[in-house]
Amino acid sequence: LSRPLAALGLVSTAGILAASLLASSSAGAAEFTARIGHLESDQQSRHIHLQKVADLVAERSGGAVEFQIFPQGQLGGQREMTESVQLGTLEATVSPAAFLGGFNAAVSILDIPFLLPADEADAQSLRDGPFGQALLDSFDAKGVKAIALWPNGRKNFTSNKPLDSIDAFTGQKFRVMDSKILIEQFDALNASAIALPFGELYTSLQTGVVDGQENPLDTIQRMKFHEVQKYLVLSNHGAMEDVALFNPGWWQSIGEENQAIIIEAFHAVIPELSSHKAEAVKSALDVISQSDINIREISDEERTSMRALVFDKARDAYLERAGDEGTALMQVYEEAYDAL
Repeated sequence: LSRPLAALGLVSTAGILAASLLASSSAGAAEFTARIGHLESDQQSRHIHLQKVADLVAERSGGAVEFQIFPQGQLGGQREMTESVQLGTLEATVSPAAFLGGFNAAVSILDIPFLLPADEADAQSLRDGPFGQALLDSFDAKGVKAIALWPNGRKNFTSNKPLDSIDAFTGQKFRVMDSKILIEQFDALNASAIALPFGELYTSLQTGVVDGQENPLDTIQRMKFHEVQKYLVLSNHGAMEDVALFNPGWWQSIGEENQAIIIEAFHAVIPELSSHKAEAVKSALDVISQSDINIREISDEERTSMRALVFDKARDAYLERAGDEGTALMQVYEEAYDAL
């Protein structure tokens, strides 16, 4: 995917062209204007805090830099927006890391279960430290500039069959994204993993094509998966991270002072972003709890046992795919994790 997809005629530019016209007509006194596209709605954490970043950047740059935020796929699908940032027809996008593995294999390290520690402060230390920076730097060779990692929740398991122990996963069928790493995760649990489109998941759970799935609680609630599932395990095993990507040409054009302002603004809102996301997750759990689903939370001991069981197989699948770059990134991760 590192070869521009636009060359294959796969990128629709209508939405981006319309946004370009809007930017040119509304930029006003701003010296630099960036359109930032993303997939979430304007009510969700990502969009709300991108608006806060835009306000901070405008204030701290004295109005020299303006961000225009386009939610809910207004500028295309994530694949289209990522390629448009690479080509320079879009200045920036904030993408789920899970959607970028075909573009940059190194970022698939975030698919590994229990990669981030349960403690949110420790997880943020990993993002802020050498591991986070090495992960961002891995995008440089792909024709985009990655400047920030944002937390966007963690995945949990649901099923129509009991999940009262690690052994209970044996023989069950779980829907996954098309990821060798996630397939190995379930193989380590003696379960089967079936790659299915997200849009087919509700019906697949309802009809028994698969027994279960993994998603953040707010996604489970919003998509009403709890209505067709009997068991929920609060495992928080899979990190859902966002990556802020800018076009390198635009990034270089704004100068080091403005670059620092933008990076600092993305970082400054993380505590509020995390709190907002936590509230969304709590609200989702409150709604889910009103259904008939059985809910349990894994213990620290069970989390340690499950990590020991699944981490190595998922890591090996990642290293096989990501090659030398993945090996180097994993070494940075392991040193940082062990130092926590």
